Amino acid sequence: MKELLPMEHVKRFSFFILFSFFSFLFPLLQSQDLQTYIIQLHPKTQITSNHHQWHLSLLPSSSRLLYSYHTALIGFAALLSPEEADTLRACPEVIAVRPDRRLQLHTTYSYKFLGLAGTAESPGAWPRSNFGRGAIIGILDTGVWPESPSFSDRGMPPVPSRWKGSCQIGENFNSTNCNRKLIGAKFYSKGHRANAPEAGTAALEYVSPRDAHGHGTHTSSTAAGAAVIGASVLGAGIGQATGMAPGAHIAVYKVCWFNGCYSSDILAGMDDAVRDGVDVLSLSLGGFPLPLFEDSIAIGSFRAVERGIAVVCAGGNNGPVASSVANEAPWITTVGAGTMDRRFPAVVRLANGRLLYGESVIGFSKIGGKVPELELVYDNRGNRGAEFCFRGSLSKSKVKGKIVVCDRGVNGRAEKGEAVKEAGGAAMILANSEINQQEDSLDAHVLPSTLIGFAQSLELKSFINSTKSPKARIIFAATATTGKSRAPSVALFSSRGPSLTIPSVLKPDIIAPGVNIIAAWPENLGPSGLSEDHRRSNFSILSGTSMACPHVSGIAALVRAAHPGWSPAAVRSAIMTTADVLDRYGKPIMDGVEPAGFFAMGAGHINPSKAMNPGLVYDIEPEDYVIHLCSHGYTKSEMFAITHRIVDCHDTMKKNKLFNLNYPSISVEFNKGQNVILTRRTAMNVGKNNSTYFVKVRQPNGVRVRVEPKRLSFGEINEKRSYRVWFVSRRKEKREGYIEGEIIWVHKGEKDHRVRSPLSKVLVIAAAELGVFTTIRLLSSGLAEEDLFDLPRIQLNSLDDRIFNQNSQVGKFLHVLSSGLAKEDMSSLPTIDFISVEARPDGSNWKEKEV
Repeated sequence: MKELLPMEHVKRFSFFILFSFFSFLFPLLQSQDLQTYIIQLHPKTQITSNHHQWHLSLLPSSSRLLYSYHTALIGFAALLSPEEADTLRACPEVIAVRPDRRLQLHTTYSYKFLGLAGTAESPGAWPRSNFGRGAIIGILDTGVWPESPSFSDRGMPPVPSRWKGSCQIGENFNSTNCNRKLIGAKFYSKGHRANAPEAGTAALEYVSPRDAHGHGTHTSSTAAGAAVIGASVLGAGIGQATGMAPGAHIAVYKVCWFNGCYSSDILAGMDDAVRDGVDVLSLSLGGFPLPLFEDSIAIGSFRAVERGIAVVCAGGNNGPVASSVANEAPWITTVGAGTMDRRFPAVVRLANGRLLYGESVIGFSKIGGKVPELELVYDNRGNRGAEFCFRGSLSKSKVKGKIVVCDRGVNGRAEKGEAVKEAGGAAMILANSEINQQEDSLDAHVLPSTLIGFAQSLELKSFINSTKSPKARIIFAATATTGKSRAPSVALFSSRGPSLTIPSVLKPDIIAPGVNIIAAWPENLGPSGLSEDHRRSNFSILSGTSMACPHVSGIAALVRAAHPGWSPAAVRSAIMTTADVLDRYGKPIMDGVEPAGFFAMGAGHINPSKAMNPGLVYDIEPEDYVIHLCSHGYTKSEMFAITHRIVDCHDTMKKNKLFNLNYPSISVEFNKGQNVILTRRTAMNVGKNNSTYFVKVRQPNGVRVRVEPKRLSFGEINEKRSYRVWFVSRRKEKREGYIEGEIIWVHKGEKDHRVRSPLSKVLVIAAAELGVFTTIRLLSSGLAEEDLFDLPRIQLNSLDDRIFNQNSQVGKFLHVLSSGLAKEDMSSLPTIDFISVEARPDGSNWKEKEV
């Protein structure tokens, strides 16, 4: 205790110095541009019991403070100049200073496709979970349109007594807009206002929880919307629209605006959601992969999971590019998108009699079922972007009264239709490019339209180019069709693994319906989402991992309602180990023309009914994630940024030499010269007493997998049993890529209890073998040159990227600096100027300060 008083004086003095500096500097910097930064603080340095006052004490003006964070992160968001940010970085009480980051927003049938109701013989997830009654789902998105029938509270139970949230009053929104279904609504705009220009946004936004974009209304109703009979998009897809957990409550946190979603606003929303008492957090937003210690969603969600909240995030829409998956922290359930077997046929009949299959959601009764035969126009000979149908690029004299062919890509799909309509076109054929192949994401276009696949677009263009006066008509089906196509399959746009940040964890975790999802829509916005669209519909159709995410969020709420004592990890385990890898025809789920791999579909496609009763689960405590991060070579300050605790990784790993993260999937990396890997898992019985499971292994090519023991017997519920898995590589030097298999634990008496873990094996090629570098200088490293070639993976995307050796207790990494390596040495990395290797015995790197 005697040492605390001097230290307290030191802390107060350092803050006084900092405040005095800002007070002096502020007048000099008033004319400079300020930008938003997120400042993470060490909680033990707090000099006042009031967080808000503490944060204000660090700033030259109270108007600079945007948010004070209390739960999702200890710190604040503020407007600073670059010089002020650098000054804060040098302060020992400050853990990190990060610029605000702008992120992007990444059903009348899906509940039937997923079998939520079940049958008389086999009850589905709804009756088993009482429709999710009592669960609370927090949605971070663009807000909500509370008058939508999907948010009716008819038949809803009272608001749970544990709920601490509120309904925030704002523009065209008051407390009466909340009810027993929509129990909370708040908005966060300070980061957006500080970063985005105000011009042009006032007419488009509500400064309140009210949704002006539709995305949040759509995702909220998908997760937990009430049943609405007769829902459709302008007459298409008519049926009953129902959320995944229709008995659950919804709390909306509006963090996304006209210019996207800023991490300062997202953290503020997460901060409140954790304190308000949600059970599940659903985030249909994100960006490109970032190191976890720089990822606000990863940092905020760790705190949420610590408090027992399941966090579900969209994996991103950057597929089919490898390693494009985002939101890949191991405590987040990362969701990819899959298709359903519902189709909206809209066939193009060419004048020569050929039929080109297409799809459209257009409101069939409005146009009489077909477009008359009209002349076709495809203008790809100019340089104004006419082939993409940019606004103003189409010649009215060429397209008036004709069917216009528009290439997909560059600008929005719905925007292309508006451009054709403005130019006087009668209809549009949207033609997929090679990258889109046969992917069929539909929109509520403003004129008769159809979307055709790449193969059909080639035939169409060949017909146009070889015919003097090419003509065609579009024939629309009277109703949507179901059950006539293979499904599910992986959506082409769904982001793929392996994870750049944590390659030892298989991502994405799961896929769910994310293509052509019909859900609630605001009344002030046309179903196309365009301001020029004056049609109105209570529902619209969207595609993306944004739509897949709330499916999983809602189903997680069902599992949680059925098993209220389960941890977020147990809920995710139940969803992953019961996932389907076969489609409705009993054939492998496809990814284009090939069977889907685990880096495309994760554990498989979600099966809600099976997830209610998985038999076994793999549980993970928050402390386990800490140990796992230590095994990846993170420094003390990086560990603190993620976990909000001081961690001595050297001591932690010494105490946990045999540790393996108890993840439901198993992903191993073979480094150069490594032939054998041993990993462990612990299964917990959540099925019946006196249960026995036997193991089945689908062996990966080139790797022999051995599991011991081969039988797990459980006497009671919640009893745990561990097993070991050996991976023995049969091809020592063969340059393989990704190899997959699976382990399945089958219940002795109940064959339906099949607990499946996907296996993925990565053979890592060292940098020298890839020929990336011909020469490398080692500066102040103390590393032998052969140590460099032990580095397992090259992941250089920016000037601050680092690569950690997963199997080294020395924190070896590559660091990119602006200095002069010869150009010929960098032919494979043209944007990188210099590479150095640094290491310290304690595993920290020389640029990091101690916590």
